[in-house]
Amino acid sequence: MKVYLQATCLTKRVGDKTLFHDISLGIGEGQRVGLIAQNGTGKTSLLNVLAGDDEPDVGEVIVRNGIRLGYLRQTPEFPGEMSVLDACFWHAGQQRNDSEEALAMEVQFKQILDKLKIGDTSRRMSVLSGGQVKRVALANVLIQTPDLLILDEPTNHLDLEMIEWLEGYLGRQCMTLLMVTHDRYFLDRVCNLIVELDDETLYTYRGNYAYYLEKRQERIDNARAEIARANNLYRTELEWMRSTPQARSHKASYREEAFYELEKKAKRRVEEDKLRLQVNSTYIGSKIFEAEYVSKSFPAGDGRDELVILKDFYYNFSRYEKMGIVGNNGTGKSTFLKLLLGLVPPDSGRFVVGDTVKFGYFSQETMKVDESMKVIDAVRRVAEYVDLGGGRHLTAMQFLQHFMFSPLQQQNYIYKLSGGERRRLQLCTVLMQNPNFLILDEPTNDMDIVTLQIMEQYLQDFRGCVIIVSHDRYFMDKVVDHLLVFRGNGEVKDFPGNYTQFREAEKRQAREEASKSNPSGSNATTSTGIKPRLTDKPRRLTFKERQEFESLERDIEALEAEKSDIETALSSGTISVEEITTMSKRLPLLNEELDEKSMRWLELSEFA
Repeated sequence: MKVYLQATCLTKRVGDKTLFHDISLGIGEGQRVGLIAQNGTGKTSLLNVLAGDDEPDVGEVIVRNGIRLGYLRQTPEFPGEMSVLDACFWHAGQQRNDSEEALAMEVQFKQILDKLKIGDTSRRMSVLSGGQVKRVALANVLIQTPDLLILDEPTNHLDLEMIEWLEGYLGRQCMTLLMVTHDRYFLDRVCNLIVELDDETLYTYRGNYAYYLEKRQERIDNARAEIARANNLYRTELEWMRSTPQARSHKASYREEAFYELEKKAKRRVEEDKLRLQVNSTYIGSKIFEAEYVSKSFPAGDGRDELVILKDFYYNFSRYEKMGIVGNNGTGKSTFLKLLLGLVPPDSGRFVVGDTVKFGYFSQETMKVDESMKVIDAVRRVAEYVDLGGGRHLTAMQFLQHFMFSPLQQQNYIYKLSGGERRRLQLCTVLMQNPNFLILDEPTNDMDIVTLQIMEQYLQDFRGCVIIVSHDRYFMDKVVDHLLVFRGNGEVKDFPGNYTQFREAEKRQAREEASKSNPSGSNATTSTGIKPRLTDKPRRLTFKERQEFESLERDIEALEAEKSDIETALSSGTISVEEITTMSKRLPLLNEELDEKSMRWLELSEFA
């Protein structure tokens, strides 16, 4: 296997903080690597070093000669005066002209930009939102088809439809990947190797995300056992060290050196299991809110039709309901939340909110706070303690520790926090107010996976109502019990189930519609465009079609067995790197073949 990138003995510090120390990483052809770490521990810094945007304090990074490297930065920048299309050519290092090659590239640019919902390629980059700029940058790196693609949070600012498209696109390509993402379904389905940056050290797991979870817990359990053994020995050695110098032989200096090494090991901490945080929410009555035939629209401008968010929308929200809101960008999900909160007035209709409802609103906008304040002071301004119920309380400091702010980090000034740490602090200030109705608008943006797990547990135990807008499919599956699906143009569908169930229902409906519109059916037209004469006799499979149908059944069974074997092998962690590479290339081709044969089987089954 060709090694595309080799990083050796890397160390990086920011001020007095060490992000990673003496770590090494190799990425070979065909590997799809997911990088996992808590916010503020150096994920983006490591990517910058590997991509050549930054230099390590110690160590070196070697990229194989002739390897084309593409890097999607967390916050990409473009010249503001350029159009979207010109920025694509500029980023690709080429000039836009009338040559055949440039015209072919332009078609490719527009196809991928269309998938990412960037339709008007003549718009200036300066007028795009941060999310749109990120999507233009993503289109750029995908079009370049690099040998090694490095992605920093590629799913941020993408709606669910775009995420699923990108997941499928990367799954079909034979490129080598290194990515940071908090989307756990994305990690599980795209990556075949997980590396975790923890405690300044890099740990490698040769499998997908599910395999990583299993093996990571084994690593933590082993580390705890090792620390427990070190503590037992440490107590014995401490007694010897405290004895008088005369009682220690001058020949025992090696024992003193060993003691200090043992002391480091005994005092080492591993991440403890987080307690399920059950906060006592304020009492909520049986009347929550009722949306009484609410309509809302905005003038679109530029000669386009108005943007309709809601059209005579009626809904009666139930006690303890946990609702997810999904839909493409621009369909009005965030506006719906602001209408409910009274931040935006409806054009007609009204929201009637119960007297006992106490909202807690976590918005997409970053919290407005004095950045010269310390973390602990910002939280104490909200509350000194949190009521857990049953006479139990948590102090502000203890509550922050549940969300991975150590006592030392709590003394940090807010301006020093990373984007993810600020979002975590913002969440703490919302939850500390003991609301009984949580409204969370994209709470998973910039959150690391550990924080997401804590938030999932909190919301599962929460004795109140919840509405969540999120593009994190795993998070939605864990927390919500039904969905409002915003289709656009005021159409809102209520679906009883989580996101995965909703997508399965949509795919099933699409298959049924495809089978009904089968061109072999009675309503099909001939090649001459003449509709065939209808007869009372039902259509039957021809002998050749019957043979094909039986062959498809055998093929599908064999392909599903092969797919299951590959997924099991990739998750086992026992196969070689070469086998991982081969299987990773085979899997997307296998999925395509399965889809094609399954669709044909459905068509023929109508007449079997």
